[in-house]
Amino acid sequence: MSKHLQRELESLRGQLVGQFTVVEQMIQMSIRALVERNVDFAERVVDNDKIVDVTDIKIEEECLKLLALHQPVAGDMRWLITVVKVNGELERMADTACNIAERAKAMASFPEFAVPETMNEMVDATVKMVRRSLDAFVTSDAKMAVEVIRMDDSIDALNRKIIEQLQELMKEKHDLIEPAMHCFSASRHLERIGDLAENLAEETIYLVDGSIVRHQHGLIGDHGRPAGSNHIGT
Repeated sequence: MSKHLQRELESLRGQLVGQFTVVEQMIQMSIRALVERNVDFAERVVDNDKIVDVTDIKIEEECLKLLALHQPVAGDMRWLITVVKVNGELERMADTACNIAERAKAMASFPEFAVPETMNEMVDATVKMVRRSLDAFVTSDAKMAVEVIRMDDSIDALNRKIIEQLQELMKEKHDLIEPAMHCFSASRHLERIGDLAENLAEETIYLVDGSIVRHQHGLIGDHGRPAGSNHIGT
């Protein structure tokens, strides 16, 4: 690897880590906006999305430039391909955080509505899943990425439980149907963020050993490689 390419890759890595930080903060702030009915937090989330969009384009353009100019091979090429995909997942996470923020703004008109306790559990689990997916990528830890993928089932289960609770609430109290529907939507968006964290973990496994594990979660070993798979060498 040339020194110039090495410097460019390090710069790109720094930009991506910065994007990680902004997106994680957006997710946490959108959730606080929802739970605390804080419209100011919700507005800040939406404003930060503009920053994420600009960085998203910048990172993708940089990756394409490096692929064209340096024609990297093996590990460097795989890293750049993975960055393009991870960058896209981060942008989608930011968009989903904005969706939660919009639901938070809508729910601010219903201060009497109590968010189900299960939502707090789902929030904690989702934030943990996002943080570990980012840590797994930054540290190239395939084992941690596998743990992230396995966490998604619990997020899905909590989402189903919240939906059941909200359905029962709407049957009993018709005047709370509107805020319950906003809460329903927020829960679905949280579940979507979990799915995106799972996608990021899949890309980490690909980065580490070249294994494509999409649609093969039941076959993934503890270190990320599907049983009997042929992985791409570095």
